[in-house]
Amino acid sequence: MAHKTFHIAMYPWFALGHITAFVHIANKLAERGHRISFFLPAKTQRKVEAFNLHPDLITFIPITVPHVEGLPLGAETTNDVPFPLHPLIMTAMDLTEPEIEASLRELKPHFVFYDFTCWLPALTRRLGIKSVLYCIISSVTVGYLLSPERKTLEKGLTGPDLLEPPEGFPSSSIKLRAHEARGLAAVTTMDYGSGISFVERQLRSLSDCDAIGFKTCREIEGPYCEYIGNQFEKPVIFAGPVVPEPPKIALEERWEKLLINFQAKTLIFCAFGSECVLKKDQFQELVLGLELTGLPFLVALKPPIGAETIESALPEGFQGRVEGRGLVHGGWVPQQLILMHPSVGCFVTHCGSGSLAEAMVNDCQLVLLPNVGDQIINARLMAGDLRIGVEVEKGEEDGLFTKYDVCKAVKAVMDDNSEVGKEVRANHAKWKEFLLGPGLENHYMDGFVEQLHALV
Repeated sequence: MAHKTFHIAMYPWFALGHITAFVHIANKLAERGHRISFFLPAKTQRKVEAFNLHPDLITFIPITVPHVEGLPLGAETTNDVPFPLHPLIMTAMDLTEPEIEASLRELKPHFVFYDFTCWLPALTRRLGIKSVLYCIISSVTVGYLLSPERKTLEKGLTGPDLLEPPEGFPSSSIKLRAHEARGLAAVTTMDYGSGISFVERQLRSLSDCDAIGFKTCREIEGPYCEYIGNQFEKPVIFAGPVVPEPPKIALEERWEKLLINFQAKTLIFCAFGSECVLKKDQFQELVLGLELTGLPFLVALKPPIGAETIESALPEGFQGRVEGRGLVHGGWVPQQLILMHPSVGCFVTHCGSGSLAEAMVNDCQLVLLPNVGDQIINARLMAGDLRIGVEVEKGEEDGLFTKYDVCKAVKAVMDDNSEVGKEVRANHAKWKEFLLGPGLENHYMDGFVEQLHALV
């Protein structure tokens, strides 16, 4: 039994961050000889094919996403639509259940890994397949927001409710501001497709699965994972850091030419993932704050709300003032390769779990500027519990930051004489060494597979 290989089907939420995180664990499992059948939206396949390191074992199965009234024609993932339309993407995903059922009957995998499709465990149980909720949202976030102790389905959830952790939650630095608590309560209870609220969808996913998998280590999130396991009475399995392999390709010449101009560890790199769109005033405060540092910077962000291009949104006179030391780019950049570049000394991040995982195994210091959802709680974990980054200060009630707040946070991590900077640099170096330690990843992935064996 110990040498048996599995056939695993995967069906992640139709968001690029979720799909790529599932591809990363698919690669780690395929390395060990396990076969993966990976369901994903048809047009999205070309965006992730390059990440498939084991095409002999990982097979992408394109799914036709049904059209739902209110969605733009051809929309497949959350990347294609603004946040208010995400529930319609979820509705479309729910409508794929018959197609998924037919495929699973034919494929007969041992396991299905899923996250937001709360109907999958009931389906897999009928078919004699085990279901694993593979959660790329941090266990801290799941425990804080979705604990059954909150009795959200019975009592509802308000901002003030979230100012305190749920009953029995591990001692931590997680503290929400009033505006964050209001926003998270609204998102947690909103309709999230097919008339099912986000919290109900997640509680069903967590309650009905055979096991819960987290993309983390016991050393970083152990108490939170244990809390969730106890709350839902499920085995919790740790996949480890699941950091993707460094790309084998070299950095594109245009980026190398730009970055090579700057001294080692002096450049600020700012990127907020594939979906974050700032309001124009906050976008301007951010870039003005980076200008204020006096350091070179590369910003890769989507144009802010209401702006056609990134250039049209820049403050007046900005480009002339920062020419030669600052670039603001409105398209995709090879984040992992840029973070590895010796000139990069600071990473201003929105605290998406994928970006944090990549940052923790590099030398750049972290400035945390969370935008929505789990990013907020991730930022508190990094700045508070682990103390490996500095969060940009925001207004308690309105959640707004100024250019001075941005500059102050960057200076705190970049200034050699800053006491806070010394602490976060030492902690970051310690965690980087731990995460890249020989055998750590293999230890976790082997343990993950062992626990899958125990389920069948």
